[in-house]
Amino acid sequence: MSRIETDSLGQVEVPDKAYWGAQTQRSLINFAIGNERMPLAVLHALALIKKAASRVNDRNGDLPADVARLIEQAADEVLTGQHDDQFPLVVWQTGSGTQSNMNVNEVIAGRANELAGKGRGGKVPVHPNDHVNRCQSSNDCFPTAMHIAAAKAVHQDLLPAIAELSEGLAELAARNMALVKTGRTHMMDATPITFGQEVSAFVAQLDYAQRAIKAALPAVCELAQGGTAVGTGLNAPKGFGEAIAGELAALSGLPFVTAPNKFAALAGHEPLTTLAGALRTLAVALMKIANDLRLLSSGPRGGLAEVRLPANEPGSSIMPGKVNPTQCEALSMLACQVMGNDVAIGIAASQGHLQLNVFKPVIIHNLLQSIGLLADGCSNFQQHCIAELEPDPVQMAAHLERGLMLVTALNPHIGYDKAAEIAKKAYAENSTLREAALALGYLTDEQFDEWVQPQNML
Repeated sequence: MSRIETDSLGQVEVPDKAYWGAQTQRSLINFAIGNERMPLAVLHALALIKKAASRVNDRNGDLPADVARLIEQAADEVLTGQHDDQFPLVVWQTGSGTQSNMNVNEVIAGRANELAGKGRGGKVPVHPNDHVNRCQSSNDCFPTAMHIAAAKAVHQDLLPAIAELSEGLAELAARNMALVKTGRTHMMDATPITFGQEVSAFVAQLDYAQRAIKAALPAVCELAQGGTAVGTGLNAPKGFGEAIAGELAALSGLPFVTAPNKFAALAGHEPLTTLAGALRTLAVALMKIANDLRLLSSGPRGGLAEVRLPANEPGSSIMPGKVNPTQCEALSMLACQVMGNDVAIGIAASQGHLQLNVFKPVIIHNLLQSIGLLADGCSNFQQHCIAELEPDPVQMAAHLERGLMLVTALNPHIGYDKAAEIAKKAYAENSTLREAALALGYLTDEQFDEWVQPQNML
């Protein structure tokens, strides 16, 4: 069953069940590319814009009060997820996001008209362009939705997840601040460190990434809305940008403000590239954490085996009893994806030509994927790896006892060259440092005990 909807190009047949109209249907036909749907976070952000615009336009006398109420009611239904199935368009569409903006305009208008008793779809009493899109353009709506969706995802999902993982690692570090083990540089044995000190580096890396993400947010909270088609604000009343930004801030609880330069807000996406770079920094830190724990847990008999990771699932379909560092692998894989997304975002953001960047959908698709992956990854890693991770003090002590770089403690007493000779002899003969030092006659047993104390080398 279908009905006829119209746009400026003519008539289009639309399924009866659809709230959308002709422009959405044309996009479905013309852009059957891939399976990546426009993120719901963007579509919900667009619905929030429509709600805020209806309120501002109502207050300004630019929209009949009854129409404004219908738009707001329909937009609220979209915001609560009641019509998520009405947004079928893919990311790979017009680079301005116009078709997704019109998809939201048409769905809100179509539902509003149904609420008004005029049947699903159509343009009476609520028109998708004249009323829902009043004082707006896709060119300012879509970048505004991008910023809203990104800011909400960071505040609501990512920052709490980073904090969860950071707190878990901080607790692990505090518990093990006195547990001495072998340090390693260049993947080779180095002077001692405590396991707590080692883990504290992870906490500091996460804290740095978190600060970078937070530092990027004020610019993301500057909105393009009010710039309309090219940044001049054509067909929007004076002060519309400030008014709708205030409304969006009140509705979302986030500190949204109007962008100081709408021309830049439409044509460039530097705030989002900066945020993407901060996400890449977090991915780099997570890769380091995952790889270090994977190395420290290697074995259990043929590797370092200084850390015991939780056995969450069998590790092999052929080797009984094998347990793999799967959480580390998952975290490092998603870090790779985030780094790749940052490259794609940077290239797409560089394609701002004249008054408009037309790579907007791919920018926000990749950015939201990165935020979601990082949020899930941090939380999952804390719950299924860090929370149950245990160091192996016996294995750490064994490595420490046989470590050659404890010889560094002898430098102030016998000099670098003699200390190096002791280390080389111990390595060549597979003996201990004590045995090699005594054999060379460079110090006594008592002096070795006094000078080589790992806990004093921290």
